[in-house]
Amino acid sequence: MAKKKKKNSNYVTEKKEMERAAAVKEARAKRKKKIIAVASALAAVAILVTGVAVAYATGLFAVKFEVTYHATIEVEDYGTIHLELYGKEAPETVANFIKLANEGFYDGLTFHRVIAGFMAQGGMPADGNDADTIIGEFESNGIKNRIKHKRGVISMARPDDKDGASSQFFIMHKDNAQLDGDYAAFGRVISGMDVIDRICEDATPINTNGILLESARPIIKSITTHPAH
Repeated sequence: MAKKKKKNSNYVTEKKEMERAAAVKEARAKRKKKIIAVASALAAVAILVTGVAVAYATGLFAVKFEVTYHATIEVEDYGTIHLELYGKEAPETVANFIKLANEGFYDGLTFHRVIAGFMAQGGMPADGNDADTIIGEFESNGIKNRIKHKRGVISMARPDDKDGASSQFFIMHKDNAQLDGDYAAFGRVISGMDVIDRICEDATPINTNGILLESARPIIKSITTHPAH
């Protein structure tokens, strides 16, 4: 009977070392793959977080309001301002603005108060007698209004009386969160902010309240409105 040939001990050792090395290499490859996957996931999360932060900062995730009306303000020597109005957020304010515009109330009035970096205010009758007053649609007056006073937003001017707004409105030149909850914002400019920019750049108020000389007040030729749908 033939004897079994013994395996060379060196061969066995080398084979085991090779198998061990292969196993270590495979384990390292798996570990590296896992590390890369985790790193990629973290990078994706970082990009997402950054994107969300940028989106909030730029207003991408701002509340979308239902547009009920569009308005057009023609300003002599300056151009046209187009706005969208949010009647679901401030129904009485929008209805009052539309009524006055359709009656031609604003035709020939002016932007009489302008503060660069803040706002441009108009709609004051020459005799100083405003139209009928309306309810102030804002939080401090017990009425929910989600519109923030960002650049381009149109809002109602008022005296100390929270229900004292009537015809005078203002358009924000820059953001001002201090007005939020205390004034009835009701729409925003969708094109023509360059008109407001130039009005603010040209303004030379005669006092710290932003009042302009009558001869230097930009004239509102007309304000027209039409339903969004």
